[in-house]
Amino acid sequence: MDSTKRITRSQSDRMLGGVAGGLAAYFGIDPLIIRIGFIFLSLMNGFGAILYLVLWVLVPNEDNAMDARGNVQVAVNEMQAAVEQMVARVRAAFTR
Repeated sequence: MDSTKRITRSQSDRMLGGVAGGLAAYFGIDPLIIRIGFIFLSLMNGFGAILYLVLWVLVPNEDNAMDARGNVQVAVNEMQAAVEQMVARVRAAFTR
């Protein structure tokens, strides 16, 4: 068994892309701390949002050990699905 610890995006502890959950698991801390850090960086200079998106694309899913191109395609598909879900929620909120 490979004892090398790798950063992966969490499948079980995700709110958007699983980046915060994966980083929290890697560092052994609460994911809320990572999420607050991303929010803080986003509000200060926008860097948190950019960093989150870059990590979403570059860090593989925990159940996926693909090459870089495969990981990027999976991440793009997940981003597209997340945007579609958000648009559907906004539409539903305005049609009530």
